[in-house]
Amino acid sequence: MFKKVLLFFIIVLPFTSVYAQTTQTIRGRIIDTNTEQPLAAASVTLKNTKQGTKTDENGYFRLEKVQVGRYQIEISSVGYQMQTISEILVESGKEIVLEIHLQEATKLLGEAQIKAPSNNLSGSLTSIHTITTEQIFRYPGTYLDPARLASAYAGVANSNDQANGMVIRGNSPNGMQWRLEGVEIVNPNHLSNAGTFSDRVTQNSGGVNILSAQLLGNMNFLTGAFPAEYGNALSGVMDMRLRKGNNQKHEFTAQAGLIGLDVAAEGPFSQTKKNGSYLVNYRYSFTGLLGLMGVTFGGEDITFQDLSFNISSPTTKAGSFTIFGMGGLSSNYFKGNRDVSLWEVQKDGYDINYTNKMGALGATHSKNISNKLLWRTVLVGSGLESVRKGYLLDKTTLQRQLTQSDSVTKSRISVSSSLSYKINSKNLLKVGAFITHQSDAIYSQSGNKEALGKGNGFVLQPYANWQLTPVYKLTANIGLHYLNYTVNKTQSLEPRVSVGYQLTTNQSLSIAYGLHSQLQLPQVYFGIDRSSQINKNLGLNFTKAHHFVLSHQYYFKSGSYFKTELFYQKIFNAPVKVSALLSTQEVDGTFSTLNLVEDFSGDPLQNKGTGQNYGIELTYQQYLTNGFYTLVNGTLYNATYVGGDGIKRNSRYNGKHIFNLTAGKEWNRSKNRTIGASIRVIWLGGFYETPINETLSQRDGQAVYETSKTFTIKQSDYFRPDFRVYLKKSKQKYSRTLALDLQNVAGHQNIAYSYYDVYQKKVVKQYQLGLIPILSYRWEF
Repeated sequence: MFKKVLLFFIIVLPFTSVYAQTTQTIRGRIIDTNTEQPLAAASVTLKNTKQGTKTDENGYFRLEKVQVGRYQIEISSVGYQMQTISEILVESGKEIVLEIHLQEATKLLGEAQIKAPSNNLSGSLTSIHTITTEQIFRYPGTYLDPARLASAYAGVANSNDQANGMVIRGNSPNGMQWRLEGVEIVNPNHLSNAGTFSDRVTQNSGGVNILSAQLLGNMNFLTGAFPAEYGNALSGVMDMRLRKGNNQKHEFTAQAGLIGLDVAAEGPFSQTKKNGSYLVNYRYSFTGLLGLMGVTFGGEDITFQDLSFNISSPTTKAGSFTIFGMGGLSSNYFKGNRDVSLWEVQKDGYDINYTNKMGALGATHSKNISNKLLWRTVLVGSGLESVRKGYLLDKTTLQRQLTQSDSVTKSRISVSSSLSYKINSKNLLKVGAFITHQSDAIYSQSGNKEALGKGNGFVLQPYANWQLTPVYKLTANIGLHYLNYTVNKTQSLEPRVSVGYQLTTNQSLSIAYGLHSQLQLPQVYFGIDRSSQINKNLGLNFTKAHHFVLSHQYYFKSGSYFKTELFYQKIFNAPVKVSALLSTQEVDGTFSTLNLVEDFSGDPLQNKGTGQNYGIELTYQQYLTNGFYTLVNGTLYNATYVGGDGIKRNSRYNGKHIFNLTAGKEWNRSKNRTIGASIRVIWLGGFYETPINETLSQRDGQAVYETSKTFTIKQSDYFRPDFRVYLKKSKQKYSRTLALDLQNVAGHQNIAYSYYDVYQKKVVKQYQLGLIPILSYRWEF
């Protein structure tokens, strides 16, 4: 008898334990999209299960003992559009805490549209994507970076494997804008000189984002015809939002991989009140750890580290407050080979030192003044300092001579305040303003080019938007944005309009128009004229563009959609070189700031350049349901510009086509174990470059470009397949994920650019990254 009882416990208890180990809680809050008022008695249902509940009087809901796995959540409330959220991953190590926004129903009601968790509060009807942290961890080839995930969407190409620069609809990466909690900030990336032509710092890109994915919430990524609240951007906006920490339970995450060691902690400030919460994350680069042990990558000592936090403190009467911050340090030191006999390329004879510091600190406050009026204020200060120095080694004495020097300092102190007034179910009025004190200082010197200057002033951006439903099934946004730069007293008044019509219960048609402007780069404003040593470009006006978008979207019952977007951008006011000396070739009439990346020019410029980008984007997306997901899109586009000589040419980033395929499958091997595999294939048309005259370059000892043939050489197409496989295991109090990413699994050689190597005395092709295996381990408890 004793043996039978013992046998029973040996066999049964492990299965009982496994069952107990595989449950978790899903909870959150449901609020009105426009007023953030809580929605009471809203229904919350886990599809394909018997679990469901309703929200309390404050809009909160709670589902307990949910088996680990993938789920869809269906939300409905009287008078609101039903919504089904897909790609909810339940793991034992962390509670799922959601904030769900419902839009009041003014259109034809049909089946719930299935989507990923969204944070679209902008009212945009076209050219907007939601990026989630869960997708960043699941998709291959992301480096846990939202900007690299963004390149999986239609119309977006990565400028270089070593960096996260986004070429959006044929525009330079400098045309996009980074925001944090809705406010523009300085470049939030480590190693901002990564993957560039001259190794100088860039405006908007870098090796990896300073904000760890552990801290990010759902983000909006806009690619054209932005709503009225977005200004000072030409091509796109990445609006990063921070998630709030768990306000009921302390939780921890630790991750190790090629990116680095990543640790995070979150939880409530008080175990009794459980209102406020904290979330903090620290990361140290894996390359930095190897550097401490004397290991370098190609002779380069690369390191970075960052710290970020978000503190949430809701109150009963004063509204909700958050305090957040981020800071990052990065450096790249290259030491030239002291054995001259081993020099093979130009770089071997240089010492290059690069350092970068970036930080941001801010606070938000939102309050419902009434059940129809929402007041939101954000205060953010951000700044960076990037310094790069290049030293040429004497071949005989090995003495160092400073030949390249770059120093960039930027600071932004911004306050944004807005009022959203819900007049009725068919009319919403939103007014607000961004007031930014902006300071830019730059010193760059290379050869006979120099940029030197400092600008202090305000960027003023008031805006207004009226969202209305004038007739059944029709939604419209009518807005106005104003941009003023007090340093040189330039200004722009920009109308924005979008209209959406619901053709049937599962398809819609939208059209959008916007006039958009952007300040010039600091190196453009502060370039020094070589002949007079005087800055002549500080008075330049904004570069501007008319954006037009036509969009059609069709939702399938299977939880997928197909979207078609046509876009046209007419760019004008681009600074170019215009001179009566063009015929003698003393001035490069092919130059336009539309093609600038990190370089600069001190020649006098005028706002007489133009550009034109147009194309079509086709997207099919199946959200993760029944263990399978896919995102496939294709873009055909053309990007051209006209310089000071009046000739129309291909722009630098006119790749002509973009194709992306991302697909993945998950298998549940048991109640607490999941195996997943995914693949991503990128096929881009090659970018354009200007041929280098090798004979004249040998004569002058530096690259001499054939400007008469500017951007006539098209690089070969870019092709890269990435593969990811992972294993997720859940225990009673923690979960683990072991993953292997194989980036460029085919080892395909993609050309980055061509340059003249003064040591080899010939034109050399620089290739992008080959096969990179990335092993990572993630532990949540």
